[in-house]
Amino acid sequence: VAGALGSLLHAARDPSAPATMKTELCSFSGAKIYPSIGRQYTKSDGKSFHFVNGKCRSLFLQKKNPRKIAWTVLYRRKHKKGISEETARRRTRKTAKFQRGIEGVSQDKLKELRSQKPEFRLAQRQQQLRAAKEKAKKAAKSKSSKPKGNSQAQKHKPTQKVSKSAPRVGGKR
Repeated sequence: VAGALGSLLHAARDPSAPATMKTELCSFSGAKIYPSIGRQYTKSDGKSFHFVNGKCRSLFLQKKNPRKIAWTVLYRRKHKKGISEETARRRTRKTAKFQRGIEGVSQDKLKELRSQKPEFRLAQRQQQLRAAKEKAKKAAKSKSSKPKGNSQAQKHKPTQKVSKSAPRVGGKR
């Protein structure tokens, strides 16, 4: 019966398809492990690890980090070694600058303000300061010239008795 089953399986397989081998990956180095090569290590909790050789097994048991050992696949991935030119030269899109308007100010006005020279801005600022100072002087003069009528009546307002609240109890808060 076993021979008949084997011949059926052999006949069902496509002869032009290549024979596939089941390969494992080394738990430490990431290298391919072909059939009849390497060792399997099983921890007491049931996890099993495959190693391509004793070197990988020894380094794994010493709890070395494969990302720090130069010949491992993880190290090469981390440090971008052996990446082909096509993937390395991936073009990035540059973001287009877009000027958003401010409410109440048109785009033309914004461009005009940006193109002003610093000397012009400084002169404008000084002129506005002078105008503000003159306005403040006028306001101070007009305030000092007002008559002092009921200043005494405003000073002596009747005071209301305010009852003191009960003292706090209970220590620190």
